[in-house]
Amino acid sequence: MSSKAPATGPEPQPEPSGPEQPVAEPTDADAPEPTPEPRRRRILIGSQRDAAAYRPKPRDDSIRIVGTKRGKPGKTGKHKPKAKPEVPVPDEPASIAEQTSEEQVMASKAPAEQAPPSAPAGEKKFPPPNIRDRLPPDLEEEFQEALADVPLEDLIAGDDRITKQPMLEAESRHVGRVMMIRREDAFVELGGREQGIVPLRQFDEPPEVGAEVEVRVIRFHREDGLYELSKVGAATNVADWADLEEGMLVEARVTGHNSGGLECEVNRIRGFIPVSQISLYRVEDLAQFVDEKFTCLVTEANPRRNNLVLSRRAVLEREREEARRNLLESLGPGQVHQGVVRKLVDFGAFVDLGGVDGLVHVSQLAWGRVNHPREVLHVGQTIQVKVESVDKAASRISLSYRDLLENPWADVAMKYPVTSTVHGQVTKLMEYGAFVQIEPGVEGLVHISELSHKRVWRTSDVVKEGDEIDAVVLSVDPEAQRISLSMKDLVPEPQPARQEQASEPEEPSPPSKARKKPTKPLQGGLGRSSAGDQFGLKW
Repeated sequence: MSSKAPATGPEPQPEPSGPEQPVAEPTDADAPEPTPEPRRRRILIGSQRDAAAYRPKPRDDSIRIVGTKRGKPGKTGKHKPKAKPEVPVPDEPASIAEQTSEEQVMASKAPAEQAPPSAPAGEKKFPPPNIRDRLPPDLEEEFQEALADVPLEDLIAGDDRITKQPMLEAESRHVGRVMMIRREDAFVELGGREQGIVPLRQFDEPPEVGAEVEVRVIRFHREDGLYELSKVGAATNVADWADLEEGMLVEARVTGHNSGGLECEVNRIRGFIPVSQISLYRVEDLAQFVDEKFTCLVTEANPRRNNLVLSRRAVLEREREEARRNLLESLGPGQVHQGVVRKLVDFGAFVDLGGVDGLVHVSQLAWGRVNHPREVLHVGQTIQVKVESVDKAASRISLSYRDLLENPWADVAMKYPVTSTVHGQVTKLMEYGAFVQIEPGVEGLVHISELSHKRVWRTSDVVKEGDEIDAVVLSVDPEAQRISLSMKDLVPEPQPARQEQASEPEEPSPPSKARKKPTKPLQGGLGRSSAGDQFGLKW
């Protein structure tokens, strides 16, 4: 018998193992807390990596998110906007929430950090430089003047030349400019990017900054990037035989002498200077050089034979040649220099001006007549001379000694006016007249026609050299330094014999004899024979 169970209600559901939970629609406010789960490495893509980049810019009517800090709206007015209700948002995973909040905070602080600090009151504000901005008018004008007429290719090529400048060779000479002085060295700029140092002890006096000096390259120090330089003409420090080379300059101290020359030391290295290499001229007394220091040229350095030979004459010749070259470049007409008479010849005197010899012609020794230079100068005399002309190609210098003496022709026109009588001595006889010295440096000429009223065939027929005579001044030319004199004007002109007899009555001249007519025919002519046949001539 079958029976059916009564339907008492719906079928009962199986009870859950956990506590009962009401079934309700989940809301944001009533969301249950998630059960803690072990953290896993989460891969972030898109906006999860940089949430700030994908979030729209905040507006006044946007909802404020809890946990972020934003500044107040930039615009302020009488009516303030009403505060919006804060809506909580569901919590994000720790990594995303922390990253988002940090990025938002950094984004809010970025404008404050980029803003330049405010300048103190009363100071002028200068905007930061910008390569895209134009220069101020004054700088733009200066920039254009600096680059005027200079193509860009030349500027680039100039930079390449500086960067590609070759190394300076050792023992080469250069002219540099002193940049600075530090302790015991002077820094010298050699052009481009090359610099070097010169010891100050090589200078007699410390050079001034900006002065130009001539230096010699010794070596290049790669560690410092500087050249080791030496002043031209200065000695090099020597420590041992390894530092000695032929052709270098060293400082030697004379310790003794013998018949062959001078004994010396170069930093405790014994050397020798032959007697012919001591000076430019012959030296008789060698003892006068003991305990003196000389700059010498190394002519031989042999450490195996312990032989060191030096020459002081080579240094003196080099200095004289350098001084001669510099002096020759600086000489010009009209300059006055002091010199020493070195040699006297028949046509003049040679004067040493300090490395360069000039010639004073015999006509430039004095205003008067000079037969030989020894009458005015002597060897070794120090005189002042004036430069007349300079021939740099031939190294010839013409000098004048008389131009620095008082010119006697300056007032000769006042001292010897025309028609005045002067007294002088005959100094020279010429075919056309005689020269008469009126005073030292002033001579006049008596022309041969002014010697006598009679005809004069030779000047020596009237006067002789050394005679004392009187003459009349006919003309004076101070610029040409000429005075014309006359001797016959002091003597009255003799009367001719015919004029003496003019007062006597003239006697009648006797009648001339009549010529007799020829009785024989005249020889010659065309009408008769020439009688040449008598001598075998056919005329």
